[in-house]
Amino acid sequence: MRIAVTGSIATDHLMTFPGRFAEQFVADQLHTVSLSFLVDTLDVRRGGVAPNICFGMGVLGLQPVLIGAAGADFAEYRSWLDRHGVDTASVHISETRHTARFVCTTDEDHNQIASFYTGAMSEARNIELRPVADRVGGLDLVLIGADDPEAMVRHTEECRARGYAFAADPSQQLARLDGDSIRTLVDGAAYLFSNEYEKALIESKTGWSEDEFLDRVGVRVTTLGAKGARIDRKGEPTIFVSCPAETAKADPTGVGDAFRAGFLAGLTWGVSLERAAQIGAMLATLVIETVGTQEYELRRGHFLDRFSDAYGEVATAEVRAKMG
Repeated sequence: MRIAVTGSIATDHLMTFPGRFAEQFVADQLHTVSLSFLVDTLDVRRGGVAPNICFGMGVLGLQPVLIGAAGADFAEYRSWLDRHGVDTASVHISETRHTARFVCTTDEDHNQIASFYTGAMSEARNIELRPVADRVGGLDLVLIGADDPEAMVRHTEECRARGYAFAADPSQQLARLDGDSIRTLVDGAAYLFSNEYEKALIESKTGWSEDEFLDRVGVRVTTLGAKGARIDRKGEPTIFVSCPAETAKADPTGVGDAFRAGFLAGLTWGVSLERAAQIGAMLATLVIETVGTQEYELRRGHFLDRFSDAYGEVATAEVRAKMG
C-alpha cells in the first residue's frame, strides 16, 4: 500500500521553571501582567502529528509520504525524516513563515504556560493531493490528521472527489471544529481514529450515535490508554486489543501517533485488524517509555520479543515474516 499522511509539522520548545507560577502573580495586578521566567532547561523536540506517524512507519521499514506545510527552517528536520525512511518530497515550504512551533514552560507543580504558533501550517490548505498521487504512482490510503482546519476539509473533499480511500483522524482539532465540519471530515472514511474522550466529543458535536457512525465509516478504531484499543465495524463483533506492559512511563506525548503508525504498517502488510492494532500498541509502548515523540529506537529482535510476551508466538511469527 502507498500511504500518505497529512497533518501538522511542528517543533516543540519545552522549558522548565524551578518555581511556582502561582507565587509570581499579584491578585490586584492581573489586569496588567508582565512576567519573565528564568528557566533551567530547554528541550527542542521534533513534533507534529504527521511526522510522528510517518517516523513510526519509517522505522518499521515502510516509506510513507508526508504531506504538510513547513518553513525554510525545516531542512534539518527533513534530513532526519529522510534518514528514517519518510518520503518528504511533497512537503510544502513556505516562503514567509516558520515551521509551526509549540512553546511551553512547566513549573515544579506541573502547571504550564504555553503558546502555539501556527506559522507555515496555515498554508497546508494550498496543497493539492493529485500531484502527490501522480508522483508516487497512486495513493491507496490518505490519513487526514490534525492540521489547518481548511486543509483538513480540502484534503477530505479531494479524496472523495478523486476516489482516494481516507482515514479521518481529527484529534487535537476537535475542540475547534463544529459539528458540520466534523461530519464533513468523517463521513465516508475507511477508518476513523480517536481516543475515548475524542470519541464522545465527536458523537456529542455531530449528534450521530455510535451505530450511525458505523453506517458512515468502514472501521472505527478507539484507543483506550493503558487498556489498549477497540475496533468496531458494522455487523461485526468488537475487537479488543490489550496494551503491552511498559517498563517505564517517561512521556505520554506522541503515544497515539505511534499507535496509528503501527496500525497503518499492519494494513500495509495485509495482516488482520487485530494484528494491526497489536503492532500499534507495541509501538506506542516504546514511545511512552521514551522522552520525545521520535526519540525511541526500534530494534527488530527486541520489538519481536516484547511482542511475543504480550501477544504470543503465533502472532509474533506473522509479524516477524512481515518485518523481514
